Amino acid sequence: MTVLRDEAPFYVGVDVGGTNIKVGVVSDHGNSLSYISYPTDAEKGPDHGIDTICRGIDTAVAEAGLTLEEIRAVGLATPGTMDIPAGMLLDPPNLPGWDNIPIRERVAERVKRPTTLQNDANAAAYGEYWVGAGRHVHSMVFWTLGTGIGCGIIIADMIIRGEHSHGSECGHIIIEMNGGRRCATGQYGTLEAYASATALKARCREALADGKESILRDWMAEGKELDPLLMAKAAEQGDQLANDLIMETATYMGVGTTSVLHTINPNMMLYGGAMTFGRHDTELGRRFLQRIKDEVKSRAFPIPYEKTLFDYATLGGDAGYIGSAGYARRKHPGNE
Repeated sequence: MTVLRDEAPFYVGVDVGGTNIKVGVVSDHGNSLSYISYPTDAEKGPDHGIDTICRGIDTAVAEAGLTLEEIRAVGLATPGTMDIPAGMLLDPPNLPGWDNIPIRERVAERVKRPTTLQNDANAAAYGEYWVGAGRHVHSMVFWTLGTGIGCGIIIADMIIRGEHSHGSECGHIIIEMNGGRRCATGQYGTLEAYASATALKARCREALADGKESILRDWMAEGKELDPLLMAKAAEQGDQLANDLIMETATYMGVGTTSVLHTINPNMMLYGGAMTFGRHDTELGRRFLQRIKDEVKSRAFPIPYEKTLFDYATLGGDAGYIGSAGYARRKHPGNE
């Protein structure tokens, strides 16, 4: 491919997930020049994973028509738990066995480029802030709705990571004081325990076990897998149970959003991830966002509600690697 040299310096972003490792080369202007994805195969351990990361970097750089010497820095984004200043993975639930790994240094030693480490949700938030839906705002909160509930907070180009690398973990705020549902971390009553895709499926199975009528029962009997996509299809066909559960999920998100709105008072609340029901492109996606807004309006102070933008993210699955490249750019600008 033809590389626009006036977009130098160039950065590599790596988004390490429990399922896939995404790698892309990103220009100083935020344009993606190449992209590649490999299975993480997390069960094969961190050595295999780091080999995959470095192979992905080499391949993405070559496909962008560049050499590693032309890469200013590499940005890694991984799931927590982590020690960001030390560049360490500590005990990431999505990467079992990858414990106490100095991943930043190990990658830097292999590729011979300055390397940064950031939480994956924070990296995705930074991508949206840099070149996505939040590119015109001063501050934003980015929610990722999927298997769990991730969150990233950006204020004036600064990622809120906290003193111990656990800042912005808003999926674990408590919305039910008296016990409540249990999330994957073992906590009870968290937003994630109610509003994640995992929780949505669990609530649906409980409703079906209680005898609630739904086309989902027939579809599951035919061997179809229960997930938010199947529930969205049912809701779009007029299934009352699927619709009610999805809107209830939006209500829970509105409760969590209100707490963070009152804490941060940002310009924008942004929603992304796999469970956004088609975003603005579908009637269900539009209703989902509106229900979140309606719940926030009923609970929040009027002025911050009226002055806050509520919208869907625009970078999709690219936000993580673009944001990790953007964070590397912030830490290692071209004029150094």
